[in-house]
Amino acid sequence: MELKEENNLTAKRKYSIEEYLAFENAATEKHEYFNGEIFPLGTGHNELREPLAVYGKTKFTIEEYLEMENASTIKHEYYKGEIFAMSGAKLNHNRIFASLFSALASKLKGKSCKPFGSDLRVYIDSNSLFTYPDITIVCGKVETKDNDEFNVLNPKVIIEILSSSTKNYDRGDKFKLYRDIPSLKEYVLIDSEKIGVEVFRLNTQQHWELEEYNSLGKELYIQAIDTKVLLEDIYEDVSFI
Repeated sequence: MELKEENNLTAKRKYSIEEYLAFENAATEKHEYFNGEIFPLGTGHNELREPLAVYGKTKFTIEEYLEMENASTIKHEYYKGEIFAMSGAKLNHNRIFASLFSALASKLKGKSCKPFGSDLRVYIDSNSLFTYPDITIVCGKVETKDNDEFNVLNPKVIIEILSSSTKNYDRGDKFKLYRDIPSLKEYVLIDSEKIGVEVFRLNTQQHWELEEYNSLGKELYIQAIDTKVLLEDIYEDVSFI
């Protein structure tokens, strides 16, 4: 991954809808389109510009990242001094998120474990990763970096919704980074392009084991919070072309 400025648009001030859609589908950040002009999301309809002028350097301290991120309208990950813009999500991703989050919130109501959405930032001190999982479940008191109420340290379950652009990262390098979280007991991957759920659980020997679910009649079991959700409910209103 690398953070790049989208210079290819600055030479032109007016764009067709087709040009905007082609650009947006390939972009790592979200943009608005209005009357032929393209704007980074949240900047207003004035000029095409990046959220912050950070492209003159390639390495950043955690303090620099947090200062930038807290002022930004767009979410970014941070890892070993580098900053990466996060992309938007397609309709299937959002439908799956809404259904699963709603089910978890209902089933965990009144219990010590609570689900949080993708605006919650997780920090892994041992490898420096700051990231925004699709769903994070924390049990008991929420611990944050320096008690800042922003950067959560102790998720028990992390759930990511896979897309074609993120599935290799989520299954591979990102899972390796997540395994450095001492409190993490379960990692759940939900496919948004077909019926498929992968659950990685930490067993009593501290080894990660995989269980897969691939039919709507199956019931996803999240052992760490002793909760079940039907795949039929997770994939409600989701269609595959």
